Amino acid sequence: MDRLSGVLNCRQDNITVVLENIFDPHNISAVMRTCDAVGVQEVYVLNTRIPRHKKWGSKSSSSAAKWLTIHQYSDAAQCFAALRSKHYRILTTHLAGDSVSLYQIDFTQRVALVFGNEHEGVSEEIRSLADGNFIIPQVGIIKSLNISVACAVSLYEAFRQKQLAGHYDKPGLTAQAMESLREAWGFMPGEMPETPDPIIPA
Repeated sequence: MDRLSGVLNCRQDNITVVLENIFDPHNISAVMRTCDAVGVQEVYVLNTRIPRHKKWGSKSSSSAAKWLTIHQYSDAAQCFAALRSKHYRILTTHLAGDSVSLYQIDFTQRVALVFGNEHEGVSEEIRSLADGNFIIPQVGIIKSLNISVACAVSLYEAFRQKQLAGHYDKPGLTAQAMESLREAWGFMPGEMPETPDPIIPA
């Protein structure tokens, strides 16, 4: 099996990430790199209070965005209608009385995870449209994580559960969807782009 086929076979259509009004494009790029790493193909970028993003921070992403399907919305209702059309259970990261632990989420089901911006988190409007809230358990004084870190922790818990459930042992996309991605990526069987140099934290 060529490397590209291996990547396509591991792409998942039953989990997605929604980023609400994230100011720093480098945070978005870091999230995209994690999405690519665990096989999340679709990412929703919702900008209701900030201008539409024109590009992402290249240093953090190592061009991950070009391997993902990015949906940008400026209307929350339209964004959530698109998610609902794919039957996602939508959960927001928010510290509330009804919040469940990340480790209580069943990631073998169709799930959309919503992450809010760096200053205020997920807005009340978006929380009202979602099905519930979740938190990442912490025991430190500061009860928050950087958006890209929070997303990475969450997606790797999803990755763990989905691996155990065998989701990566068979194609997660339809044959048509995989062929469309192969064409969009511009590669024939056996071809694959060079692996970028690893990013080493300063």
